[in-house]
Amino acid sequence: MTLELVDLSVGPGGTQPLFPPLNLRVRAGEVATLMGPSGIGKSTLLSAIGGHLEHGFTVSGQVRLNGRDMLVLPAEARRIGLMFQDAVLFPHLSVGDNLSFGLARNVRGRVARRAAVEQALEQAGLSGLYERDPATLSGGQKARAALMRTLLADPEALLLDEPFSKLDAELRAEIRSFAFAHVRARQIPALMVTHDPDDARAANGQTIILGSEGDPPQAK
Repeated sequence: MTLELVDLSVGPGGTQPLFPPLNLRVRAGEVATLMGPSGIGKSTLLSAIGGHLEHGFTVSGQVRLNGRDMLVLPAEARRIGLMFQDAVLFPHLSVGDNLSFGLARNVRGRVARRAAVEQALEQAGLSGLYERDPATLSGGQKARAALMRTLLADPEALLLDEPFSKLDAELRAEIRSFAFAHVRARQIPALMVTHDPDDARAANGQTIILGSEGDPPQAK
């Protein structure tokens, strides 16, 4: 699996792009990193890739996932998972039902769906918490549950929008290792936005520094 950005740029309609055209190829199992100053458009870029761009923005260039053009598809057809800063779990659902909400459509039948969720909970170190109220989980447990819900949708690529930034240093390292290990085990390409150099070092993939228009992206 490969995620490719070809001359990709994003900006408010009728104005210059937020950053120069970006070219990037993220291989299967790789976590590539996007860094740069606040407001340069890093999260906006992820929204464009995932199909969640706000009204009024325009995209030029191409986003290819396994050779398919993503920009012509709606978000729900792109099979691109997204994780945010906040591990948002539905408060009216149990932990298990939260994960079940993310299950791919090809997992059919109550028994099969329950088994898939129980397996995911075990992989996340959350065995026995199917019926638990998500409000009772720790920050680390919520982060692991949110990641597993995203992965249960069987994405072909993963976008990480500063998903570790609200965790303390020790928990940040733990959840980061957990997330990266699952990306590599599933052999999907991942693109992470972060301000933390430690995240980039742990990712151990390409690092792209976004600059303003006229200041081309730098690879590290």
